[in-house]
Amino acid sequence: MKLYTYFRSSAAYRVRIALNLKGLDAELIPIHLVNHGGEQHSAAYRQVNPSGLVPALCDDDFTLTQSLSIIEYLDEKYTETSLLTQDLQQRAQVRAFSLSIACDIHPLNNLRILQYLTQTLELSDAQKSAWYAHWIEIGFQALEAQLIHSNGKFCFGEQATLADCCLIPQVYNAKRFNIDLSAYPKIESIYAHCNTLHAFQRAAPEAQAEAN
Repeated sequence: MKLYTYFRSSAAYRVRIALNLKGLDAELIPIHLVNHGGEQHSAAYRQVNPSGLVPALCDDDFTLTQSLSIIEYLDEKYTETSLLTQDLQQRAQVRAFSLSIACDIHPLNNLRILQYLTQTLELSDAQKSAWYAHWIEIGFQALEAQLIHSNGKFCFGEQATLADCCLIPQVYNAKRFNIDLSAYPKIESIYAHCNTLHAFQRAAPEAQAEAN
């Protein structure tokens, strides 16, 4: 099994966490999104993922893109440790929370959008940062509200789920852009707890070989 990844990609970070939580090994193949004009644009990588995004998972002769689809595929194929709870309603909540991040927050602030703002629309770095902060604030207010019943360790229930796989990379990115998250105590508490766990530490951007 191979995972095409980039150390700072939130979407790839999600899948690395999921692999670790499930105790699965994958060959990590770095695709640098900045060097050489962005390795994701190469013809070779476009053969793997025509959209030119990471992550992409190759499992023998089967290739799958989109981080949430990849994680659910792994969860259904390797069932020993589940990333979705058994309770029907809570499972739906986990998916809704994860989609709030993957569909509502992340797409507005990912690398190609930020590059378009500065390179094509010629926004200043300050304007770009204001754009980023605006969407994080709106998105995190909604996430915090969804976590009202969280135990402060994980988003839902007594163990890490798909929701935590999505939340931790998004918080990491927000902190990288110096966003003040003090208004979101549940999010901060979950982030702090998850980062004490080996599965999350091993998946962190700084732990990736290409980060050094």
